[in-house]
Amino acid sequence: MLKLKAGIVGGAGYTGGETLRLLINHPGVTVTFVHSRSHAGKPVHSVHTDLIGETTLNFSDSFSFGVDVLFLCMGHGESKRFLQENAIDSSVKIIDLGNDFRLGDSVAGRSFIYGLPELNRESIRFAKHVANPGCFATAIQLGLLPLASKGLLKEVYTTGITGSTGAGQKLQDTTHFTWRANNISAYKTLTHQHVPEINQSLKQLQPTFEGAVNFVPWRGDFTRGIFVSSVVESQQSLDELNRLYKEFYKGHAFTHVADTMIDLKQVVNTNKCLIHLEKEGNKLVIHAAIDNLLKGASGQAVQNMNIMFGLDERAGLQLKSTVF
Repeated sequence: MLKLKAGIVGGAGYTGGETLRLLINHPGVTVTFVHSRSHAGKPVHSVHTDLIGETTLNFSDSFSFGVDVLFLCMGHGESKRFLQENAIDSSVKIIDLGNDFRLGDSVAGRSFIYGLPELNRESIRFAKHVANPGCFATAIQLGLLPLASKGLLKEVYTTGITGSTGAGQKLQDTTHFTWRANNISAYKTLTHQHVPEINQSLKQLQPTFEGAVNFVPWRGDFTRGIFVSSVVESQQSLDELNRLYKEFYKGHAFTHVADTMIDLKQVVNTNKCLIHLEKEGNKLVIHAAIDNLLKGASGQAVQNMNIMFGLDERAGLQLKSTVF
């Protein structure tokens, strides 16, 4: 079978490492290079030590190898600069895991489709360039899209907690073990950078939506995963709402509506999003859980690649959760 050739730029970080782990086990992909300026020449497993025996690739400071798809796994703001400074053949499809193009920005004649498959699958199918959604944005949107599709959204209040890998690999005061362990804190209250892309998607389905998305994110005492709970007003019964959600996500490979309460371990190490609804009076609570590095980043990027190249959407993504 002819395999796609893939390259990774920014391969030493968390999302670069996760993308590589998925691609080296993908039945339809060969990884041609993993680019890293800071680790050029070193074995990939010298950084991603769990990959000893899994790959003999070395990090490269070159990206001129012929590839079909390029994954940009760099820090926010770096993808746009990279594409401005480097000539990438127009035949190469690009998936950007940063936030540079999520709001419709373009560069060097390249425009990007917002890569949330549950919202834009058909556009992704024919896209040359895809902007992968943010991790919190993915979880919150998947909890709200069915309501927006019926014009039912007004004000949204949402709280979400994320693992330490959401802050990236670079050491910060709030990622030290001694600070993070047995601790929890709020940050970027009502100002999180993912709110604009959430609003953009909600208005795509419900153009009249003018209510605020009031988001309070939390840092959790664990390494990976996101759990969000959103509260909205609703006049529909819980049975009606469950039918709406299950119908909306019918045919979507990775988003599932659960009849019982969900928890984080059900989704960690998978590309799933699990959703559960609760209702008290006219208040609807939507719980959603994902792995921030998979459905919130690298897993969704590989899902997008599968869609872009007409592969089985689940290819390389049939992963086992860590429930115990």
